[in-house]
Amino acid sequence: MLGAFAQAFRTPDLRRKLLFTMGIIVIFRLGSFVPSPGVDYINVQQCVASTADSDVLGLINLFSGGALLQLSVFALGIMPYITASIITQLLRVVIPHFEALHKEGQAGTAKLTQYTRYLTIFLAVLQATVIVTTARTGVLFNGCGAAGDSLAVIANDTVPGILLLILTMTAGTGLVMWLAELITERGVGNGMSLLIFVSIAATFPSALWAVATAQGGLTTFALVLVLALVLITVVVFVEQSQRRIPVQYAKRMIGRRMYGGTSTYIPLKINMANVIPVIFASSILMLPPLAAQFGDPNAGWVRWIVEHFTTQSSPFYLATFSVLIVFFAFFYTSITFNPDEVADNMKRYGGFVPGIRAGRPTAEYLRYVVNRITSAGSIYLLLVALLPTIGFVLLNIQGVPFGGTSLLIIVSVGLETVKQIDSQLQQRHYEGILK
Repeated sequence: MLGAFAQAFRTPDLRRKLLFTMGIIVIFRLGSFVPSPGVDYINVQQCVASTADSDVLGLINLFSGGALLQLSVFALGIMPYITASIITQLLRVVIPHFEALHKEGQAGTAKLTQYTRYLTIFLAVLQATVIVTTARTGVLFNGCGAAGDSLAVIANDTVPGILLLILTMTAGTGLVMWLAELITERGVGNGMSLLIFVSIAATFPSALWAVATAQGGLTTFALVLVLALVLITVVVFVEQSQRRIPVQYAKRMIGRRMYGGTSTYIPLKINMANVIPVIFASSILMLPPLAAQFGDPNAGWVRWIVEHFTTQSSPFYLATFSVLIVFFAFFYTSITFNPDEVADNMKRYGGFVPGIRAGRPTAEYLRYVVNRITSAGSIYLLLVALLPTIGFVLLNIQGVPFGGTSLLIIVSVGLETVKQIDSQLQQRHYEGILK
């Protein structure tokens, strides 16, 4: 393993890609600590130290590597880009023009990427406005840092100062989006996934140290490590699992040459939706508590939301979270994998599943298999997302900024990145990292 990594750095073009990727990651982490203009950094640090992470904005703070609560230039992190990418994919079902662009190849993909960038900037402006508003009113830090207090986090509370702060965070999101695309184009791995990986991994050491020193001692720390290792093992096993559907191609004469006659398979992952259902479900469940922050605390609907949505261990929250994960697992899989399109492509090139007629019967068979796989994949996502939360409640551990979603993202991104490095090593040296 170590020899393979050393071989990767001895290969000039691969070494260049790895160093470029690490350089972008360093820039991203440095930007997470640069305070935005008009923010009192000392007061921000005092408010962060005196309050726990907000459950309302916890997912954004996790994906920004803690930059959100620092009100830094990269406070929004990669979250607007993730949301815009998901929305663009979902719009393919609603808007026929988006589906037509998806089928046009490279030109259509470039157009969809352009729409994603515009939507990212729009969402960044919206989220920056919400964050600045919650910081000015003290909601972001649970009452600390409101305008007019001795610990006001925004020193320049004028209209130009607020607009400059929103503009800076929006520009930071645009820069993060550009850095992610640079990694995808000139580095190793998917840029957006790698930046998420770095942001989440940056919070792990401090969280584990807090568990070991303040909350439960070495016994609880050991139990948390065992739970994390079990989850990582399960995630690696399931993410590597495939349902292989055999495909046979008939022989064809084109001119004087014979084509076809080969056997292959369609690899279907158990978890075809990856971590998208968990992210989307978490994002939706953030909206009710966020809306309640701006309502009358004595109103009935506000009290109901606070009772059922602000605590992630409440039964109503867990039940709603479970339903949303299962729904988005099926919904996102139906978008990314089209059995009718796959069956038509197989029929066009003379391919068929042994024992299944080409055309519509093949599409129905593929849909049946995908639905069964997605059922198992959604249950797997559900268990990975909920077991850490339930385990932390049983161990009486509070305020841990990671869980099953974080471990799922880190392991999945790590596997995909290592596979890309392995494939590039095999192209040059016939041996890779994976044996």
